[in-house]
Amino acid sequence: MSNCNGVSLVLVARAVGLNWGWVGSWHLSRYPFVMSALNSVFNQWRISAKYDQWNISGEPCSGAAIDTTVLWNIDSTDYNPGIRCDCNGTVCHITQLKVIMLDVFGGIPEELWSLTSLTHLNLARNYLTGPLSSSIAYLTQMQYLSVGINALSGEVPKELGKLTNLIVLSISTNNFFGSLPSELGNLKKLDQLYFDSSGVSGAIPSTFAALQNLQILWGSDNELTGSIPEFIGNWSKLRNLRFQGNAFEGGIPSTFSKLTSLTDLRISDLSNGSSSLAFLKDMTSLSTLILRNNNISGTIPSNIGDFQSLSQLFLGNNKLNGTPPPLKSPSLLHIDVSYNQLSAALPSWANNSVMATGFDCIPENLPCLGDIRSSPKYSDFAINCGGPEITSSSQIVYDWDNETLGPATYYEASTKRWAVSNVGLFNDKNDAQYLSFSSSQFTTLDTTLDTELLQTVRISPGSLRYFGLGLENGNYSVTLNVAEIAFLNPPTWKSLGRRVFDIYIQVSATLSQLVFFFFLVLIFF
Repeated sequence: MSNCNGVSLVLVARAVGLNWGWVGSWHLSRYPFVMSALNSVFNQWRISAKYDQWNISGEPCSGAAIDTTVLWNIDSTDYNPGIRCDCNGTVCHITQLKVIMLDVFGGIPEELWSLTSLTHLNLARNYLTGPLSSSIAYLTQMQYLSVGINALSGEVPKELGKLTNLIVLSISTNNFFGSLPSELGNLKKLDQLYFDSSGVSGAIPSTFAALQNLQILWGSDNELTGSIPEFIGNWSKLRNLRFQGNAFEGGIPSTFSKLTSLTDLRISDLSNGSSSLAFLKDMTSLSTLILRNNNISGTIPSNIGDFQSLSQLFLGNNKLNGTPPPLKSPSLLHIDVSYNQLSAALPSWANNSVMATGFDCIPENLPCLGDIRSSPKYSDFAINCGGPEITSSSQIVYDWDNETLGPATYYEASTKRWAVSNVGLFNDKNDAQYLSFSSSQFTTLDTTLDTELLQTVRISPGSLRYFGLGLENGNYSVTLNVAEIAFLNPPTWKSLGRRVFDIYIQVSATLSQLVFFFFLVLIFF
């Protein structure tokens, strides 16, 4: 019997009329099925328990697995891989299992689904492939389930809707396809739902209206279509909502005005619709507000500067008019209202801001350039993004570009030949770095390209914009050299990030000169 796989275990249980929750409650050393299933899973994944932590003398429910003094955290890499058991005398249940950040490669063994006493399962940050089996329906006691940051594929199984005790569900950063199952609307206890970068598409099911306990929902970087549902406005407990980089149409629902518990709201890239910011009036608990590229019109609410918790405000690439808020709280550290139709007059609080320095170089006619406006003298420029000045083997001088940029900053080169601005906030990183360096030597198709130029880069989670200033009229060739220096080769979870960027090159004729705008809109997942 010890060689039974998950499917035959279920068949045996049905044949003899047993309930698997009861079977799993036998002392594991006396009832071998559960122990056999656990061993089979670990063997297929080529991992093993650390014998000084648990599985002491061949008994899984031993050591740290049952020691109540151990600080156990399902998200921690301590005691990993690890299990947690709930024991009462000689009766034990395996209730928690974590295998995280171990680069486990391959499919999820069917035997895993026979561990039906599991309440917590964390398989995040591995390289698991293949589908998520419909047999997951047997884990009816599950409260916490994460398979995020893997390479799982296929459709998201509708059987997840049978796990009605779920409080936290994460399927983020995978290769699923198809729509979100309507059955997920059965998960009425759900507190946190993460499906960002999961590959799903289509409209958000109407059954999600029943998810009244949701506090966190991340759904960015998918192909979600249709409109953002108005029923989300009825999720009164919602604190964190992220819908960036989808294919939604229409505006932001006015029902969002009821979401007064929100602390983090991020929506971008809405098309074929418009909306205003009136719904923000009572969202005084907001700490992060990102509403870029949503066709939002009207004015910025004057009271937004009174939001005492607001620290990040990004409203760029909309159709806002009027002026920035006349006042701002000390907590509001980063503001981006670029590429709107706002008045060029800055409020008094902006006089010492980073954006205010060089702001005069952006309006039409480029007053900062002085005589260069009428007598442009440049016909080229080259930049070593994020690095020092370098003279290439072809004798091109690449200007240094390692000025420190932050979430909303602008820098103008001392030569006034070019400028750079950065907008964007990395997810939940207080010490985010906007420069990166690699000592690797790169192999390039262009044998004349010096690899040193690829070793330093600027990083932006929103948009990185370079401005070529005061160029003579004429025809130009634009060369952009891009290298990947962060993601590793598979199979490892560190290779699973997805880098998406659009490059816009805009030419503006101003008097007798040209201005090049290089818009590198970068999104990192």
